[in-house]
Amino acid sequence: MEPQTNVRRRLERAVRKAQADGRVPALSVALHRPDREPWTCTVGSSGNPDHPLGAGSRFRIGSVTKTFTAVLVMQARDDGLLDLDDPVSAHLDVPAHGTATIGRLLSHTAGYQREPHGDVWDVLLAPDDRQLLDDLARAEQVLPSGRRYHYSNLGLAVLGQLVARLRGGTWAAVLQERILGPLGLTGTTVEPTPDAVVGYLVDAYSDAARPEPQLHMGGVAPAAQLWSTAADMARWAAFLASPEIIDPGALVLAPDTLDEMRWPRTTTDDRLWSGGFGLGLILVPQGGRVLHVGHDGAMPGFLAGVYGRRGGEGNPGALGAAVLGSSGTALEINELVHELLAIAVETDPADIRPWSPGPPAPPQYRSVLGPWWSEGFPHVFSWHDGALQARAADAPADRPPSIFRPVPDEADTFRTVSGWEAGELLRLTRDAQGTVVRMHWATYRFTRQQETFDGVPVSEG
Repeated sequence: MEPQTNVRRRLERAVRKAQADGRVPALSVALHRPDREPWTCTVGSSGNPDHPLGAGSRFRIGSVTKTFTAVLVMQARDDGLLDLDDPVSAHLDVPAHGTATIGRLLSHTAGYQREPHGDVWDVLLAPDDRQLLDDLARAEQVLPSGRRYHYSNLGLAVLGQLVARLRGGTWAAVLQERILGPLGLTGTTVEPTPDAVVGYLVDAYSDAARPEPQLHMGGVAPAAQLWSTAADMARWAAFLASPEIIDPGALVLAPDTLDEMRWPRTTTDDRLWSGGFGLGLILVPQGGRVLHVGHDGAMPGFLAGVYGRRGGEGNPGALGAAVLGSSGTALEINELVHELLAIAVETDPADIRPWSPGPPAPPQYRSVLGPWWSEGFPHVFSWHDGALQARAADAPADRPPSIFRPVPDEADTFRTVSGWEAGELLRLTRDAQGTVVRMHWATYRFTRQQETFDGVPVSEG
């Protein structure tokens, strides 16, 4: 049996088991990776007699919508329209809670109450755009700003209105123009399409399933409105993990900005650090240096899991998975997405690229290469892929090195652009012959032999 057939069989078996164990009426799954053909799988029935379940069936993705709104916010930041430390009131005329900063709303640490004012999930009627903002006068700040994580649909809805106002259009129109169109996400829509599946509540004590009502989220749309296909969402997950592969021209967002979004701002549980939040993105560590980044979604009758994988052996980059289901209670849906990403790299790892020789380091930097000491510990500086790099001598093999770039118009000065001490300067000191004999990185002295802080070689006794 062909290796690819074995991989697909294992993936499909995991999908079928989740559908059966979770009793999900319809399950649609996709896996995206740049080195293989896209893989999709559907199990069950759409509940829509005119449109049988298929790869193009649309599901509500609920709060996965927030990841799109977060990217719109970061686009506006990169375009100079806002700053993450700006209060909401700097861009929106709001009657209350305007001191909450954009960055804290993105990371769910602003203290906003979870939902808009009123019993939205009881009356099944969401406020429109204007009412959402007007009702902030009756909403609570349930925690002090910055104290801890507290998930808020209201917060992301306000950010969606803020971006729409800055761009001079509706949230839906801005989303289409600035994300869905450029990335070719043609299966993602604000409104349900004729091939939308029916969402169900499955009886806990029998095999009965009853259709759930579907409400338009109105002013809360930026937090939970979208419908999509599994293939679109797997591609979106791959973008969140590896934008440099999915969007090489940075038409949607610069890779450095997504790095910023993926940096953990808070943990979701102060005692069990098994998950966190960046800027609009859920972060789920997988052990080692592997991270799944994306979001879960829930709406009446629907659950979704959309995640990309960062790091780890066998990862081809731009590896994303999406699991969309038509049950509002089958948590197997949210677990399956992580299982599929693991199966993909374990059973079908990316091909190993052969090493080939490259150009040497520039002559002026060759005396930097090799071992150096600082604070009593050895470090190794090297030149790879056209850049000066450094790592602690005892660093694990899977820990990325620090990478340096020359500072323009400042001789022998580098900026650390990634890795340990990112942002800090590295300064070189040369002797009369031009050889680098000392360096200062983040102001700490680096020397060729092990020295005390007052500069005495330890070998001198």
